[in-house]
Amino acid sequence: MPSLQKTSAPRERSQTVIPTHRDEVAAAGSELVGGPYGRRALPGTGKPSPVRVIALVAIGMFALGMVQKLPCYNWAWFRGTTSQYTHACYSDIPHLFSGRGFADGLVPYFDRLTGDIPFLEYPVLTGLFMEVAAWLTPGGGDPTEREQAYWLANAGLLMACAAVLAVCVARTHRRRPWDGLLVALAPSVALTATINWDLLAVALTAAAVLMWARSRPLASGILLGLATAAKLYPVLLLLPLLLLCCRAGKWREYGTTVLGFAGSWLVVNLPVMLLAPEGWKQFYLFSRQRNVDFGSVWLLVSQRTGASIPPDRANLYALLLMGMAVIGLAWLAFAAPRRPRFVQLAFLVVAAFVLVNKVYSPQYVLWLVPLAVLARPRWRDFLIWQACEVMYFLGVWMYLAFTTSGNDKQGLPVEGYQFAIVLHLLGTLYLCAMVVRDILAPGRDPVRQDGSDDPSGGVLDGAEDVFVAGGAGRPARHSASGERELRG
Repeated sequence: MPSLQKTSAPRERSQTVIPTHRDEVAAAGSELVGGPYGRRALPGTGKPSPVRVIALVAIGMFALGMVQKLPCYNWAWFRGTTSQYTHACYSDIPHLFSGRGFADGLVPYFDRLTGDIPFLEYPVLTGLFMEVAAWLTPGGGDPTEREQAYWLANAGLLMACAAVLAVCVARTHRRRPWDGLLVALAPSVALTATINWDLLAVALTAAAVLMWARSRPLASGILLGLATAAKLYPVLLLLPLLLLCCRAGKWREYGTTVLGFAGSWLVVNLPVMLLAPEGWKQFYLFSRQRNVDFGSVWLLVSQRTGASIPPDRANLYALLLMGMAVIGLAWLAFAAPRRPRFVQLAFLVVAAFVLVNKVYSPQYVLWLVPLAVLARPRWRDFLIWQACEVMYFLGVWMYLAFTTSGNDKQGLPVEGYQFAIVLHLLGTLYLCAMVVRDILAPGRDPVRQDGSDDPSGGVLDGAEDVFVAGGAGRPARHSASGERELRG
């Protein structure tokens, strides 16, 4: 039986961490806007709030992403397939306005569609989001103008989600609000925000993480249940919470979170589940039966070997690899010299799901951005990963241009697209490696270098360990003062 071990208690400090004072890449980048804070700034009552600045930057970057979609908005969505790929401005939103019956006033999940997919293949809360945008779209008139209006309605709602996301990340670590600037400035967010509706689930997940950080497990569970009602991946965050609450003995708080999660998920899903069971099941059937698709390691293997991988086999392989990843996470949770921070394990479990999944749509990067910022708030590592994701974003569209351009063959051939997939995989694995290193050597963790324990941990922050394994049972050698030389 391991001895009780107390994680170092959080230290009450009011000073805000300024990235340009601690991060050499952030300091160098700040030269574009006048240099590190303090060189020319005049501190006083007029100093802007970090959260306000971050929210405005997030909205501005989102608007730039909308501008990037202008070639498609004006003509490429409606005048040929290849143009929307060569301009890298594709979006599902205008195409599904007609393709999923919103233009005709069909009710999602209840009214059957024509074509290969009989019902809307999205989770219920996302379906409601899509329907609300359809209500905001004027009826009648030219079909092209209605699709443009539908995209604008969705973009307006998604912009609000982007602002909520940035604010939640900025407020999660009380002393590190400026970390939210990484989310606001992330190029992958601007480029992919209006491809699909993922930002709804991402914003709800960020709000759930913020509520957990504020020691409000019921609110966190409710928000996490809503996020899972919009996209499946947020349910994965219950796993790191389970592992960490087990190590700290916080079973009551974990149970409260699970109850809140189950309650909110059922409130959203149960009416559709009972009244339109066939329509409700469509998302889960589609996910199970979907073929190996763009961006996945399975597509890479299939293309390189020339052997197709059936959906059932890909599902089995992904499940086995995910099981191995979960075992690794459990070992980290219980054997690490210091209890991992919640967002570190949350990032790793979602990243593992992304890496082994049988499809990687470009907007899936949104799932990882807020967790990556909170888990490893280092500008160098974040920008390396973002560069890989931007290259993949360009690669997938250029590859689709190549496959749809007929004899012209404009775009990126299959070998180039495979290189883009490898870049995406390596970039994500690199960031995972940095997070694992921080867990095993807590002195390297930028968040813990000031003596903090787990600012996003809520009830876990500074809590005693009641169950550990391996080296975690030995006296801690991870005090911030003793490992400051390991910063990186």
